[in-house]
Amino acid sequence: MKKKKVICIGEAVIDRIRNKSNQGFTDFLGGAPANVACALRKLKIDSTFIGSLGSDDYGKKFITQFNKLEVNLDFLQLNNDSSTRVVNVDRDQFGDRFFSGFEKSPHSCFADEVLSKEFLEKEILNLEKSFLESQYLVTGTILLSSPISAETIFFLLEQAKKFKVKIIIDLNWREVFWDHSSFSSEISKAVRFKLIKNFLNHANVLKLAKEEATLFFEDENPFLISQQLSNSPDVIITDGKNPVSWYINGLQGITKPPTSQKIVDTTGAGDAFLAGLISKLISSGYPSNKLEIEGCIKYAGVCGLLTCLGEGAIEQQPYYETVNKFLGSLISKCLP
Repeated sequence: MKKKKVICIGEAVIDRIRNKSNQGFTDFLGGAPANVACALRKLKIDSTFIGSLGSDDYGKKFITQFNKLEVNLDFLQLNNDSSTRVVNVDRDQFGDRFFSGFEKSPHSCFADEVLSKEFLEKEILNLEKSFLESQYLVTGTILLSSPISAETIFFLLEQAKKFKVKIIIDLNWREVFWDHSSFSSEISKAVRFKLIKNFLNHANVLKLAKEEATLFFEDENPFLISQQLSNSPDVIITDGKNPVSWYINGLQGITKPPTSQKIVDTTGAGDAFLAGLISKLISSGYPSNKLEIEGCIKYAGVCGLLTCLGEGAIEQQPYYETVNKFLGSLISKCLP
């Protein structure tokens, strides 16, 4: 049986993005693993989302969106004693976003901080069946800021290894999640970094931004970063509109992604990039030469770019047909 499904684990949050007029905010569904799960479905790849939402209106909106895209929710947890997190996102004049904190919760913690291992253990037979059908597990590092969710992540990583599911980690460093957590606000930055770097040793594929590479590894060379981790993962380093550096399948290179002057909002671009990359790995197989690798990176770059041409992450993610049409137009422009 060829495994073609992807399991995405982690946070689903509301991105409350400041309007261009600076006169208020607009709410969008977001959270990196939720974004990847939705982007994969738009690219015709089956995905499962494992996360925890509050039993509130925001949680209901997520469920509606997931159902619309047919994301599998067999292991979604709804929590009555916590709320779906609302992240305040400001934007600079170039459309780049930065996190400015969270809306206050009526509860002592947010739903993504209480992802339950016990819940999943009760569903172990269904969970094992899901892993048996999946090729990749995708997660980030935000849930490590809560010991409850962190325990669950490690449990799921063990399941992945048991069923030979490849682990893809997007570093996705968001210090604000640690600073504002009742679980981890007192943990020093050095200890946070150590927890995250140890976690990255589980990766078969590691995606990170250039600034994260510098911050965590004091290096921007994907091969040298790979050598710092016990699993020697393939490493992809993105840098906005600048070239992507990569070390994949023993090969190393740099690929220039497509660009546009029409950037509106970069929220979720990296998640769409990752979904695009995974979709190519599944549909075309793991690349074995530089030409195939560059094709995967360019495809992923188009997915990221198209997500930047409108507001919000999930809403603006491109569908399979849109990506291929855009790629076709790029090829035709290169022809004599």
